[in-house]
Amino acid sequence: MKHSILLLALTIFSVPFSQAQESDYQLVAKTVNYYLEGGTNNDYATLKKAFHETATMKYITKEGYKEVNALEFFSGMDASKPKQNRITRIANITVSGHAASAQLEIEYPTFSFIDFMNLLKVDGEWKIVNKIFYRKPAMPLEQ
Repeated sequence: MKHSILLLALTIFSVPFSQAQESDYQLVAKTVNYYLEGGTNNDYATLKKAFHETATMKYITKEGYKEVNALEFFSGMDASKPKQNRITRIANITVSGHAASAQLEIEYPTFSFIDFMNLLKVDGEWKIVNKIFYRKPAMPLEQ
């Protein structure tokens, strides 16, 4: 019996801290990074890991309000094209139970996107279920 308890104690305490389970915050960040990395590299397979299959994307154009399936919208990505010239950043993540939101900033030379992602933990995995965004013109440099 003493040997069993000692073996159990050694097993529990020998697991390195780096192998500890990732927090929901880290897992949400990992999910939105699939979106950011996939978009930067024109890699649909990576981007697809971020979205639930029925995820929607809602946005405003000159013609007005648009709503599309997010995966269908991005499905035309071409990985043979050069990497996107952009800088990406996760500005904020908020997690509440099985729901989360993330605000992302994607800067191109002449404009930026501010993305607002809603995520749900579906079958143990964080997935983007909705994206809305704003396309912001770049601020002119003062001379």
